[in-house]
Amino acid sequence: MEVDCAYDGEEALEKLRANEYDMVLLDIMLPKLDGLSVCQQIREFSDVPIIMLTAKGDDMDKILGLEYGADDYITKPFNILEVKSNIINAGDMKIDCDSRNLYIAGRPINLTAKEFDLLELLAVNPGKVYSRDNLLKAVWGQDYSGDGRTVDVHMRRLREKIEDNPSEPKYVHTKWGVGYYFNV
Repeated sequence: MEVDCAYDGEEALEKLRANEYDMVLLDIMLPKLDGLSVCQQIREFSDVPIIMLTAKGDDMDKILGLEYGADDYITKPFNILEVKSNIINAGDMKIDCDSRNLYIAGRPINLTAKEFDLLELLAVNPGKVYSRDNLLKAVWGQDYSGDGRTVDVHMRRLREKIEDNPSEPKYVHTKWGVGYYFNV
């Protein structure tokens, strides 16, 4: 994940107007401009998901946060798993591992289950080269009796769906004589 930090409400609004974000974690108690005001102003120009993250945990604070446009409300202290998202961004590719959706330049790409499994495994470990046998075991399972050409066929189909030019791949590359790897 790439993360930007703003140390007060005004800086948060400046960053949000100048950049595109997948999500905003917003504290209510901020210097210069409080989080509720920031949330309200963000909603005037963006529908980015906003999660209010604050020590103020009474019901009225939660209701206010949601009324001002927040999508969710988490009180501190919290478990990091409450806010962790399982999304891989690589170039113009966005892989949502939880919903198993793939987007390239904002456009949804339909993959089969095995194509998604291959892409996810490679993207989670960018630069790591996987042999056909390693991919067979990881994606098809230890007991699969097919051969390595199964991987080649799936990789060819995957590249046809995700690459502008499959013979000159941008995402899924071949290390000749070794295997496949992901890199942008």
